[in-house]
Amino acid sequence: MCGRYNLITDPQALVDFFKLRNRLKLAPRYNIAPSQDAPVVRSGDNGRELALMRWGLVPHWAKDAKFGYHTINARAETVASKPAYRSAFRKHRCLVPATGFYEWQSGADGKQPYHIRVGEGRLFAFAGLWEQWQPPSGQALESFTIIVTEANQAVRPLHERMPVILHPDDYATWLDPAIQDPTRIQPLLRPCPAAWLNHYPVSRHVNSPAHDDPACLLAAETDN
Repeated sequence: MCGRYNLITDPQALVDFFKLRNRLKLAPRYNIAPSQDAPVVRSGDNGRELALMRWGLVPHWAKDAKFGYHTINARAETVASKPAYRSAFRKHRCLVPATGFYEWQSGADGKQPYHIRVGEGRLFAFAGLWEQWQPPSGQALESFTIIVTEANQAVRPLHERMPVILHPDDYATWLDPAIQDPTRIQPLLRPCPAAWLNHYPVSRHVNSPAHDDPACLLAAETDN
């Protein structure tokens, strides 16, 4: 699964890496949690655009926004068929920029958090989906989910599932709204090579979603 992640970069780096047509004023995020707003990359009328959305997908047919509490992650194996995701899988795919994510390993003294990253903290993107939900009154809500798959050898000691991390060469295919045949995009939903990733134990400061500061990345001693 993916229940926390970070995005520690500057706005221009996002523009350059994802070839965006716009930029947003963004502060570094050390501990992004479900129900919080975070930037996603989607296909717009004039190219790729960055938009802030709430983490926890709310389908257009949902009765209320609380639906998103249960849809922070979508399983790669069923994303094309589950009612909550199948429309977005065909029409509203997105990239979720990140520089790392967290996973917890159970031990004798509780759960130890680990920070998992690509290289030394390079930018990458999770495969995501987004939707727009219109309440009976008020402003429309845009929200997203992160797709997860089976863990590779790097993540498996910590958890059996992991987010889908797309290769940059696949970004264009993933974002192309003209591609709606699930058989063309389903093969992208696989674990990334284990060699891409490394991880280390971090302070339990990250356990609280109220903490969003550099202390979330401090290395911690562990016997695990």
